[in-house]
Amino acid sequence: MHTISRRGFLAAGAAAFASVHLPRAVLAQVAAPLALSAATRTLDIDGRAATVFGLAGPSGQGLVLDPGQRFRVDLTNTLDTPTIIHWHGQIPPNVQDGVPDMPMPLLAPGETRSYDFEPRPGTHWMHSHVPIQEMQLLAAPLIVRSPEDLRADWQEVVMLLHDFSFTPPEDVLAEITGGQTANRHGGGHGAGHGGGAMPGTGQGATGNMPMNGMMGMGGMAMDLNDYDWDAYLANDRTLSDPEVVQVERGGRIRLRVINAAAATVFWIDTGAVSARLIAVDGHTVQPVPGTQFGLAMGQRLDLEIDLPSEGGAWPILALREGARERTGLILATQGADVRRITALAETEAAPFDTDLAQEARLIGLEALPDRPVDRSQMLMLGGTMQPYVWTINGDVWGQQQPIVARHNERVVLSFHNMSMMGHPMHLHGHAFQVVGLNGRAVAGALRDTIYVPPMSMIDVALDAGEAARWMLHCHHMPHLASGMMTEFAVTASV
Repeated sequence: MHTISRRGFLAAGAAAFASVHLPRAVLAQVAAPLALSAATRTLDIDGRAATVFGLAGPSGQGLVLDPGQRFRVDLTNTLDTPTIIHWHGQIPPNVQDGVPDMPMPLLAPGETRSYDFEPRPGTHWMHSHVPIQEMQLLAAPLIVRSPEDLRADWQEVVMLLHDFSFTPPEDVLAEITGGQTANRHGGGHGAGHGGGAMPGTGQGATGNMPMNGMMGMGGMAMDLNDYDWDAYLANDRTLSDPEVVQVERGGRIRLRVINAAAATVFWIDTGAVSARLIAVDGHTVQPVPGTQFGLAMGQRLDLEIDLPSEGGAWPILALREGARERTGLILATQGADVRRITALAETEAAPFDTDLAQEARLIGLEALPDRPVDRSQMLMLGGTMQPYVWTINGDVWGQQQPIVARHNERVVLSFHNMSMMGHPMHLHGHAFQVVGLNGRAVAGALRDTIYVPPMSMIDVALDAGEAARWMLHCHHMPHLASGMMTEFAVTASV
């Protein structure tokens, strides 16, 4: 479903690469806006029909843009509920960023809204910024090719990961949080849109709510996986009927992995074939060899895989951290014997990057320019499972004190997690560089979403962009819905 054949990719790319050299005025005349629809669709999940949402483009779910192609999109809401789409990893004008009422309202059913900006290359994605809608799979890949992609001799494969429940998302959130509403603590962002108020505080220990944790951090219990989902999906499918991608013997694969799950961290395991991690969040890094790499919600990673010269089938699995559940797809040469893989591994996967070992290995090839720091801000990440409420600097959304900066200032944000859950922190409208891990200076990766493990601190540097209100939040949807969100308020330069 989300694959691009190598030969077709190269042939189409030659024409696209030539178009890069056309004058912008000509390109503007040639490229009509792409049609994108927020719509319902039906999936077969382990033999059971599931009605979910999706983002249908000209060639299926999601969008693929060529080098030099502007993000010119007409988004139509064909759902029977209001929605709004955020272009995760892109830096559009603030008015096009896709957050409810910051500043644009949600799209009403039947409404079309136009977008036009210069996209950033890399592996990105797009999703509703109403938490319950993202939990209904209102998300899709957004791949922006670079000229280097067109010159490379590889086959592209995209793997979009989800967690899924047949239970309505409002009930899932109520079960996780205990049924209270975030309005007791200032209101959940998107409350009242697409399914009622966002649940907030309280705790629930019934139904699908597991009470498991991992010991660590001086003997304290690390909380993992605060909900057991009904299924874990790779490109909308489980391992009972996985996607089988036809590949060539001895071919090279660029695997673009997107964690679109609401509340699940995954390890990507390439099994019998070795891989090189070459990009995170759409930004290149010095290649890191291995067979297992993790990514939290909202994050992306690109793996380069060289296949054996003989034929065969090679599963690429996504393992749920701290658990046995898994999903994935299979790379297979023509005629290969593709064997069934169970959805439960024999052993539990480890928690993800509790010691920041993976993040420490990442060295960015796209570093920020060296300049003095104008402003530093500490962000204390807090919260508990009982009651279920998550905060930034002690506040929930609606009571937040904005993180402030002036346009073009060099800013260092220090995320200090004093809770026992990890938090993937996403900043809209900016890319930042990881510059500190638990007090140790690093020349880390350029990112837009950084995973902060329990009892850890990560420093990121950025140059403040457009003077506007930009969202800064945890990409764990129940955490966001129960308050873990603030704003990065950029004012104009003096």
